Amino acid sequence: MASIPASKLVAIVPAAGVGTRLRPQTHTVPKALVNVAGKPILGHILDALLEQGIERIVVVVGYMGERIQEFLRESYRMPIEVVHQSERLGLGHAIGVTAPVVPTGPILIVLGDTIVEPDWSAYLGGSEAVIGVKEVDDPRRFGVVEVRGETVLRLIEKPAEPPSNLAIVGLYYFPEAAMLHAKLHELMTAGRRTKGEFQLTDALQAMLESGVRMRISAVEGWFDCGKPETLLQTNQHMLRRVPQPAPIPGVTLVAPVFVAPTARIEKSILGPDVSVADGAVIRRSIIRNAIINEGALVEDMLLERSVVGESAIVRGSFQRLNVGDSSEVDLSGGLQV
Repeated sequence: MASIPASKLVAIVPAAGVGTRLRPQTHTVPKALVNVAGKPILGHILDALLEQGIERIVVVVGYMGERIQEFLRESYRMPIEVVHQSERLGLGHAIGVTAPVVPTGPILIVLGDTIVEPDWSAYLGGSEAVIGVKEVDDPRRFGVVEVRGETVLRLIEKPAEPPSNLAIVGLYYFPEAAMLHAKLHELMTAGRRTKGEFQLTDALQAMLESGVRMRISAVEGWFDCGKPETLLQTNQHMLRRVPQPAPIPGVTLVAPVFVAPTARIEKSILGPDVSVADGAVIRRSIIRNAIINEGALVEDMLLERSVVGESAIVRGSFQRLNVGDSSEVDLSGGLQV
């Protein structure tokens, strides 16, 4: 496979989604900035792209786009371009609005709400388009590809009767952007929507029908951040890759744990699988399998399988019990704030 320098690629990262399944977190924070293992989802994605030597990145923003722009300015020295999607009309539309700034040349598309760990070499060059896929138990929830060997025959968005169990993970390489933009333009000009939106999969299917060759590349590491339970699973995975914090006097840390430098922890037990963001304060609490976001306050709590939002205040009290013989007390269950 012929390769090109990664510096010649343009990475497009659609990050305009609302994230309704992550509410109440996304009432005040765009989905791409939800914290996982010490940094926003978008931060993990951009850092991975920069590690591959990609020098030009275009982020598509919409909902709370000013928050994302602020994050980009504060977190990255290199300029990252921003394109606004004024209407939420689907992923195809989000890619389409980048046509004026990336009209031609090789492009890499990485969705801004999932974290992937692929064999990057499969997506950094070549004469054929590449679509990242992963085998899933219920492909009806995803865009799906039908293949012969590694060659893509057909793409369908959330099919009732899937032709395969290969879900599209939101990672794409195209050796030439012009054809993709042309098909997206045709789609939107004709008003052709699927499930109420302009779908990228429909444009890709049109490209296939025009004779464009596409192949698949398996992605083993695909971490969904779309729901609280999958967000916590992704947090668990990513925590195993971050350095563990130094001991904190009066605090027990059960690895893996991330504690931001400006967080304050007092008389507590954290872990395993806990991420604490900057400015958070935790006192007299026992927390495991949880994400505590920026500026949150947690006092006198037992938390598990929990996501505490930015600047939220969660206070409780340890219980004093006198429990008789053969009794059962169940105080289990996760909390989302």
